[in-house]
Amino acid sequence: MIIDPEVVTLSRMQFALTALYHFLFVPLTLGLVWILAIMESVYVMTGREVWKRMVQFWGVLFGINFAMGVATGVTMEFQFGMNWAYYAHYVGDVFGTPLAIEGLMAFFLEGTLVGLFFMGWSRISRVAHLLVTWFLALATSLSALWILIANGWMQNPVGSAFNADTMRMEVTSFAEVMFNPVAQAKFVHTVSAGYVLGSMFVLSISAWYLLRGRNVDFAKRSMTVAASFGLAAALSVVVLGDESGYAVSENQKMKMAAIEAMWETEPPPASFTLFGIPDVENRTTHYALRIPWVMGLIGTRSIDKPIPGIANLVEDAKGRIHDGILAYDAMLVLREDKNNAQAKAILAAHDKDMGYALLLKRFMDDPRHATPADIQKAADSTIPNVPVLFWSFRLMVACGFYFIALFAVMFWQASKRQLDKRRWLLKLAFWSLPLPWLAAELGWIVAEYGRQPWAIEGVLPTALGVSSVTTGQVWTSLGGFVLFYSALAIVDAALMLKYARKGPEGLGLWPPAEPEPPVATVAAHAGV
Repeated sequence: MIIDPEVVTLSRMQFALTALYHFLFVPLTLGLVWILAIMESVYVMTGREVWKRMVQFWGVLFGINFAMGVATGVTMEFQFGMNWAYYAHYVGDVFGTPLAIEGLMAFFLEGTLVGLFFMGWSRISRVAHLLVTWFLALATSLSALWILIANGWMQNPVGSAFNADTMRMEVTSFAEVMFNPVAQAKFVHTVSAGYVLGSMFVLSISAWYLLRGRNVDFAKRSMTVAASFGLAAALSVVVLGDESGYAVSENQKMKMAAIEAMWETEPPPASFTLFGIPDVENRTTHYALRIPWVMGLIGTRSIDKPIPGIANLVEDAKGRIHDGILAYDAMLVLREDKNNAQAKAILAAHDKDMGYALLLKRFMDDPRHATPADIQKAADSTIPNVPVLFWSFRLMVACGFYFIALFAVMFWQASKRQLDKRRWLLKLAFWSLPLPWLAAELGWIVAEYGRQPWAIEGVLPTALGVSSVTTGQVWTSLGGFVLFYSALAIVDAALMLKYARKGPEGLGLWPPAEPEPPVATVAAHAGV
């Protein structure tokens, strides 16, 4: 049966919506908790109450964000059963393992430590509470690690193989899954982006206080920590992003070619296209402004290795589809006769290409009947949306360099104790608040949308992973998620604004300002 493309599109839309929304909370949790740990360390070392109140205030905003992240993350995982049942069946043995470890090892640990963080101020010692905060920071990173190990396997499915007896993918080396180079590169890049977001969150809200002359000492200290931590994090994002780019060029060549709108293979080292207008129909990039050598150095770490272009990769895909059809035929033979030695040998020789044969399932029921035109169509389908990837990547990179510049200036102002001297700079910091979220979402689009048409790179096409549901059923669940997430968005925005506007004094964490004495009293003391 040919797959219903509308069901696939709606299921992808639903997962994209929930994932993008969930990712609004994850980076802030990753970054803000480390700022809390730094602030509380200063409090324990100095004993100054101002630092304790800073931890408690920013901790309230962290708690709101953490609760929303949990609510959106749990519901997102329901979709593996609702909309992606075949995906869960086919690769669940591999993909589900790190997710289960994340839930058992990291998520429960986070929940326990969050409770201790909020309830333990008057129940445990200062040092013990500091350890709780640091362990909470480590637990959030540990949670992200296991999630990104699962996601990294989708990008680069190492340590696994197709089992003809069970007709599923199974783990062959958990160590390879765990130490997948793509997963490790994604982890360090993602957590660094979270550190930037957390820093900008603190910086922007503190700038808002300074613009209004409120909580000046509190805001200056908060901005100093945010500027210092943010500058280090922003620099790390660029460096680690380079490593992530190298991992993509090694394992996801089509994604790299699409990001660069590189239609043909260039002589090494390839240039970087700083600006251009990709033309998908004519497979060219108009008004291209290129920087020589840069892409070759980033993508290959050399000056003599080429980066394959889209046209060459499509030709490679055609060859892999031919080989995959042989593996697909052998798999069907083994379903009827599990002891067929010839079929086993053919499958063993071509099993790495069977996923390419499955690309044909979008167009026909049996890939073995594919014509050259069908194979060409399937090979062309391996090209992701080039303009979306091209511009998403460049906007993300532009944001990254902007963050470095802003944090560097704010760090310099903090070192001179002049954070409140330039209102235009405070306004710039305040209005920059949405940009780290924009950069994070663009990074998600590059990583996930750039993998299409694959759910598992080279193994399982996205179109084949959907559940046996109708369009009406998907519309119903999609509508439910839109309503649920919209309600959460309203609640989250209202709570964040409420407590940010209250400030630490509104939460009883800051002593109220003493009222000015009456004029007569001042005159009396002056002897008038």
